[in-house]
Amino acid sequence: MQKIILATINARHMHASLGLRYLLANMGDLQPQTEIREFTLESREIDIAEQLLAAAPAVIGLGVYIWNCTQSTRLVSLIKAISPQTIVVVGGPEVSHEWEAQRIVHEADFLVTGPADLTFPRLCGSLLAGEVPGNRVIHSDPPLLRHLASPYPFYSDEDIANRLIYVEASRGCPFQCEFCLSALDRSARSFETGLFLAQMDRLFRRGARHFKFVDRTFNLKLEQSLAILDFFLERMEPGLFLHFEVIPDRLPDPLKSRLREFPAGTLQLEVGVQTFNPEVAERISRNQDYRKTVLNLDWLRRETKAHIHADLIVGLPGESVESFAAGFDQLMMLNPQEIQVGILKRLRGTPIEHHSVDCRMRYNPDPPYQLLCNDLIDFASMQQLSRFARYWDLIGNSGRFRNSLPALLGESPFKRFMQLSQWLYATTGQVHRIELKRLFDLVYQGAVTQLDVKPERAVQLLGGDYATTGIKGLPGFLQAYAGGNRAASGSRNSGNSRQLRNQSAIISTVTAAGDDETGFSKALPAPCKGSA
Repeated sequence: MQKIILATINARHMHASLGLRYLLANMGDLQPQTEIREFTLESREIDIAEQLLAAAPAVIGLGVYIWNCTQSTRLVSLIKAISPQTIVVVGGPEVSHEWEAQRIVHEADFLVTGPADLTFPRLCGSLLAGEVPGNRVIHSDPPLLRHLASPYPFYSDEDIANRLIYVEASRGCPFQCEFCLSALDRSARSFETGLFLAQMDRLFRRGARHFKFVDRTFNLKLEQSLAILDFFLERMEPGLFLHFEVIPDRLPDPLKSRLREFPAGTLQLEVGVQTFNPEVAERISRNQDYRKTVLNLDWLRRETKAHIHADLIVGLPGESVESFAAGFDQLMMLNPQEIQVGILKRLRGTPIEHHSVDCRMRYNPDPPYQLLCNDLIDFASMQQLSRFARYWDLIGNSGRFRNSLPALLGESPFKRFMQLSQWLYATTGQVHRIELKRLFDLVYQGAVTQLDVKPERAVQLLGGDYATTGIKGLPGFLQAYAGGNRAASGSRNSGNSRQLRNQSAIISTVTAAGDDETGFSKALPAPCKGSA
């Protein structure tokens, strides 16, 4: 029996490919001879090739995305060099548009563009029957959702126990935001609610507790949104976690009433603000009611226990540094738990390309195709903003500096954090691989020398934050402070005994922390969604 392997390279092991499971579910008579093989970016291409070819497959279907296209290109080259008779079919968002000049498409045997749920199985049937299509590029139209078999039985018990379970109640998006691939598909189609919830019930009964909805607009269809929320509220228990992407200006009262019922730690809402500049939004065909957006974000923070992950994009056509800074400060006032500062990417096929000439948009030619400069933001400024975004993830979004952050940001969050980020880069030359204990030392130094935070206040706030990290030992600034206190306590009278006791409490609390000397990157939350 000729074997078919469905493969992809995920960003992390905890991410399980929903796309591969859709393909497997719809393989029909070929399903018994088809298997899924998933890898991660840490895997070497030659090792992946060895593992794939060890099964002597007749066909390998490879899912290609913005985060894995470089590695996937090298992998296809290796497979074809080692086993030229193995048929390689590529598909996925990265190769569905502007594919003519892509090396991976030229080296693969076939390309399936668009949603391949039904097209790929038909192609495999033809290939295994010896009927080779005359065109090596096969275009797919969006299938009718009622014709698709469910992918959810193909999550293994290991997936359910240890990985995020990706699900979708709908496909497509009615909006036309030019930076997004959904602008190419202006319709939104929902799976039948009863059938979908029956599948969720089976996953839940198998033990699934982390559900990440990949719907672009979860709250677009109120009736379905309410049914899904009610489904999970009826099954509420410790460990349940749900992630939804929501439209920020559409929260009718019935939806609010449900969101209010979810306890802390169970609900994460990804809110795509992207820009607070109405002229910029209009330029990129983004239709958003900013008054409602502000009111709804404020309501979500005051009235629900949901974790709010709000997105802003740097470099949109017509948005200056000053305009972005004003938007960042406005979003900070609304106090979401996370602000994801993303640099604009020119995803293949998206309409954002038509601004390239008039706004002098220049993008990195290599993935992830981030903006390098435009008519309002030069390259040096864009580099500063990229570092701002990275340091914001390390400090602002990590939850590690919860007590310290207000003092760092003051009343001018963007200006002050930009000042800190510029100093951090000038001091370290690094934006990655900064060990956590060292990061605390750097933030202390930056707070005191750049942001005029009083040393005693910085010690109090950062010492309290450090105590929650669970890392054994003290960073340098706390060691120095502890030594100073010991010297002072031996030479001064007891007039400041209360102050010294409070200071010592900070030090002793930190000293008593655990011994997990892990790298800081492990504390960061997992990404909510692939860029494509």
